[in-house]
Amino acid sequence: MVLLLLNCGIEMILLAADNGLIGTTRWRSQAYQYGAFWTGLLDNWRPNYPAQPWLMFVTYQVLHASLTHLLGNMLILLLVGRILVQRVGQLWFAVFYLVSGIGGGLGFALLASSAQPMVGASGALFGLVGAWKWQDWFINSQQGSSRRALILDVVGLIVLNALFWAIQDGQLAWEAHLGGFLTGWLIATLVLPRHLPGRS
Repeated sequence: MVLLLLNCGIEMILLAADNGLIGTTRWRSQAYQYGAFWTGLLDNWRPNYPAQPWLMFVTYQVLHASLTHLLGNMLILLLVGRILVQRVGQLWFAVFYLVSGIGGGLGFALLASSAQPMVGASGALFGLVGAWKWQDWFINSQQGSSRRALILDVVGLIVLNALFWAIQDGQLAWEAHLGGFLTGWLIATLVLPRHLPGRS
C-alpha cells in the first residue's frame, strides 16, 4: 500500500503541475533531472548532486512517464505483489521490490545505449514476477511436475516485451525488465525455499 501511494502520489503531483494546477510545468523535467536513471552519470556526466549516480538506482523507480505508464505498473504491483506478500510477508516483499529495482537499473546501465532517461517501477515489478516464477519452478521440480508452463510463461514475457517495444517505437526499457527479472529470480533462490509449506 505504501508503494502504491508513493508512486501514485508523485505522479499525481507531476500531472497537476503539467496542467498548471500547482507549482510550475517544469516540475516533471526537474524530477527527471534529479531522479531518473541516466546511464551517462555512470560514465563522465556531471551529477546534479554528489550521490545522484547511486541514488538514481532507487529514485527512478517512483517516477513514471505518464498516467498510462503508472496505471499499468500499479495494476501489476497489485496483482503480483499480493501473491508474494502472501508467500513471504511484507518485509521480504519490500526487499524483493527494492533490490529488483536496483537490478533493473543495473541491467539498463549494462545493456542500454540510449542517452535518454529511464523511469518507472517495471524493473522492480519484473523482479517480483521473476521471484514468483522461480517459486513455481522450484515447487514443480520438487513434485516432479512438468516445467512446460513455466517455459511458456517466460516465452510469453519475452514476446510481450518485444510487442510493446515495437508498439512504443523502441521506448520500452526491456533492459531494466531483464535485469529486474534476473535479480528477482536470483534472490528467490536464496529466500523462497524457506517459505514453502513444510519448510522452516
